[in-house]
Amino acid sequence: MNMQDVQAKETAKYPEIWLGNPYPLGATWTEEAVNFAVFSETASAVDLCLFHSIEGAAEQVRIHMTEQTDQVWHVAVPGLQPGQLYGYRVFGSYEPERGARFNSSKLLIDPYSNAVAGDLIWSDETFGYPVGNPAGDLVPDYRDDA
Repeated sequence: MNMQDVQAKETAKYPEIWLGNPYPLGATWTEEAVNFAVFSETASAVDLCLFHSIEGAAEQVRIHMTEQTDQVWHVAVPGLQPGQLYGYRVFGSYEPERGARFNSSKLLIDPYSNAVAGDLIWSDETFGYPVGNPAGDLVPDYRDDA
């Protein structure tokens, strides 16, 4: 799916995206919107991925989070309800020798979430590196694990 398709889906379903608030961390529902806030000291970008069902193999909407306050990325999406399925794709450098293993191909669970839907099915795509590669985790795996 190209960026124009994603933006068209965002606009069609969510005509308005708000800046949101950095706190509280996690997904917080108000009667008007769901505020998403996630901390990352070194990320260069964060995308919020929304899913319409647990069976979805790819996000239906991807929202680039443009606001960052005190190392917290945040956005609010009007009209969402409690139970919305979501995850994050976090961007940054992949330098394992320095402890940095950003890989936006991997969908991340919100560390501040109150619940997780479905079962985690372990497969090679779940790992951030190609399982069995002689270089180990020094090489990123770019397969989408959503």
